[in-house]
Amino acid sequence: MTKIHQISGRWRLGLTLSLVTVFLWGILPIALSVALQKLDVYTITWFRFLIAFVLLTIYLGIQGNLPTLTQVRSTSWKLLAIATIFLASNYILFLKGLVLTSPSNAQVLIQLAPFFMGLGGLVIFREQYTLAQWIAFGILSLGFILFFYEQFLQSLIVIYQYPNSSQVYLEFNGYQIILYPYQKYLIGSSLIVLAAATWAVYALAQKQLLKSFSSAKIMLIIYGGCSLFFSLFAKPKTILLLNSFEFGILFFCALNTLIAYGAFSEALEHWEASRVSAVLACTPIVTLLSVEFVSVIAPDLIASEQLTLVGILGAVLVVTSSVAIALNKR
Repeated sequence: MTKIHQISGRWRLGLTLSLVTVFLWGILPIALSVALQKLDVYTITWFRFLIAFVLLTIYLGIQGNLPTLTQVRSTSWKLLAIATIFLASNYILFLKGLVLTSPSNAQVLIQLAPFFMGLGGLVIFREQYTLAQWIAFGILSLGFILFFYEQFLQSLIVIYQYPNSSQVYLEFNGYQIILYPYQKYLIGSSLIVLAAATWAVYALAQKQLLKSFSSAKIMLIIYGGCSLFFSLFAKPKTILLLNSFEFGILFFCALNTLIAYGAFSEALEHWEASRVSAVLACTPIVTLLSVEFVSVIAPDLIASEQLTLVGILGAVLVVTSSVAIALNKR
């Protein structure tokens, strides 16, 4: 029988690392939205993985802690392959969905990822919820439903108010596709939900890998595999056309990958997957506040979100119920 990874029990450190991840992932969709105005999704993804791989290699090399061939051979190649493939899929699906929807909407829907991961933690790692946590879990589901309904309704209202100018034209593999706002929203949201599902599979596979590898070594192998794969589709020459500000945004996205995932993977070493997932569900509030802040100081970069009371209520329910799940003591 396969030995299940056991946490260290240092929950305060796990909580702190989870909060670092929340902040970095909260502001990431804004930076990605800016980068997508100049680069395609494959080039952005390749660059993020490549820079993360190079910097992490340097860091581990200085520490004399690079993975040895013996260590690599001793770990589960199936789990490594699953973690790499599903994380790569998550990156592409999220960016494809972000093109078709807003940063705040994408960030709320991607919180289905820790939602799915929490369920996986209950089943695979035999973690447990109390009755109060299950009630909060139900409220979390209600929050998702309210937010999704409000955003979908808003896309239909656009058609009603502007019937002659509500179509959206998209370029896809050289073809022009005509979509109405509600179709654009549904397709984008579906891609985000798929991204959430692939991320949950990656996270659970990575947590199991922690029983034989440190989090940094796991991420190094995953970053290397993903950067090698996306090099087949990337267009590095387009990066040379960016100005200093645009390149700074792209480089920040790469640093975000390294630091946020490093903090996340280390949090899993010290805290239960179900509790880490609940804290990560607070990320949308960071995105909502960040979008409003950036839209005020730089309206040309990103537009302000148009949320109704129902949408705000849904986001609040997601955040408060997530905190209840994370902090409720058995």
